[in-house]
Amino acid sequence: MERIRKIRSLLDWYDNLIMNEINKILYEVLKEIKPTQEELTFLDNLIEKLKKILEKKAKELDIKFVSIEPQGSTGIKQTQLKNDSDLDLFIGLDYNLFKHNYEGLSKNKRKQAIKKDLLDYCNKWIKKSLEKSSSFSNITLSYAEHPYVQVDYKKEGLTINLDIVLYFDLDLEFIKKKGPITAVDRSPWHGRFIQDNLSSEQRDDVRLLKQFFKACNCYGDKSPVGRIGFIGYSSELLIYHFLNIIEVFKNFNNLDKNPLDYYGREKEELKKINHFKNEFMIIIDPIDKNRNVASSISHEAYKYCNHQISKFLKKPDKKYFKISEIPEFTIEKFKNISSNLFIIEIKGINRKTHYTELRDKVFSLGDYIRNQGEKEFTHESKFGDIIFGIYFEKERDEYNLAIFCENPLVSKIYERQGPLIMDYKHNSKFKEKNPYYFEKDGFLWTKTVRKHYRFIDFLKEIVDMRIPKNTNLINISEADKTKTISGRRSLYILTHMVLPFSKY
Repeated sequence: MERIRKIRSLLDWYDNLIMNEINKILYEVLKEIKPTQEELTFLDNLIEKLKKILEKKAKELDIKFVSIEPQGSTGIKQTQLKNDSDLDLFIGLDYNLFKHNYEGLSKNKRKQAIKKDLLDYCNKWIKKSLEKSSSFSNITLSYAEHPYVQVDYKKEGLTINLDIVLYFDLDLEFIKKKGPITAVDRSPWHGRFIQDNLSSEQRDDVRLLKQFFKACNCYGDKSPVGRIGFIGYSSELLIYHFLNIIEVFKNFNNLDKNPLDYYGREKEELKKINHFKNEFMIIIDPIDKNRNVASSISHEAYKYCNHQISKFLKKPDKKYFKISEIPEFTIEKFKNISSNLFIIEIKGINRKTHYTELRDKVFSLGDYIRNQGEKEFTHESKFGDIIFGIYFEKERDEYNLAIFCENPLVSKIYERQGPLIMDYKHNSKFKEKNPYYFEKDGFLWTKTVRKHYRFIDFLKEIVDMRIPKNTNLINISEADKTKTISGRRSLYILTHMVLPFSKY
């Protein structure tokens, strides 16, 4: 018993040592990433300036609105990082003034009518307001699910990226009962929930968690690992549920197994709901019990973050919070799988196309390659397992698909299974079409010539047919013939951050 007591005491001492080291690192990182008071004052002044400009124009045009307030991390949440203070300004509209326009319309036509109304306000109100001020530049109309205005504000060498978004100011009970009218109608309520439920210390933990995800290259809709990484709201809800960043890290390994539901439903109950059935991770939105905040988070981003968290907890180091440029892939370290690696490099040619639209099209291209490449149309194995990753650099308009193919060279002829020997109704037709059939394992079989037996030829044909609109092809090749820096970075992500957590 004495020996057991000493072992426990030693383990407690070691745990305390690790925790002290972790707390020291978190304290040091927080000092570096927390916005200064000067930065916060600058943003407050900018918000007031914008409000006055928009309010003045609204009065001229006799446009009625409910509120103009900043949302997101720079709004009432106050979870933003230092020097990363892009501003989301939300303009609330009274839905009662618009709903008569949509009565009797189908879901699709109503969506188009709402888009038209919001587009009209964006053009004649928001854009016209900003064009008169020399402080604002790059005023553009952008689209997510509906139109909004993007603009840059420059002063004293500092540039702030602004998104000005229109939404319908709905009661919380309306949203909970009927859902939102537009996708962003929940956002102000998200801000209020975080404001009411997180302490200042917890908001600092959100900052630390966001910094960690960014350092892992697993944050937001520009996440290099996976299609989409963890977002600000999911980070805030993780802190809400687990209370602090240490507990988030300790429980992270089980996030894919244990849903987080503000409404207290168990996993079995949630999985009975159709739209949650196939979700690999569930974090329910407190504002909308039918929405999974984690639905867009990629498996790849979760797995890589989980790996990094595990390493950090075992051997704490400040480097896990450092955001670094993604290195370029070098073939020398991967000679054993060099023949399995391929790259598709694409250039966007229309600046008006939103980067998320091109990202999704490139991802769909990867999905199609995987679906068509892993098996023949008759379900026999083709090129084996295919694993891909997408990586883009918005500033360069470069979009890349890095691909691992298990068997890039297969036989020209394969055996294709037909009907059961005893299935007389179908086997006569099979025999007629395939006179050189043979019998095996109770089935009829035939030998079929493949259209493609080299994966690279298959890739070229698929891309030729399905390259996204508003893009040009830069290159399709084996990994060692990659042409762009962003292409080599995409291969680095695939080989260092995705493949190690697959079966390869």
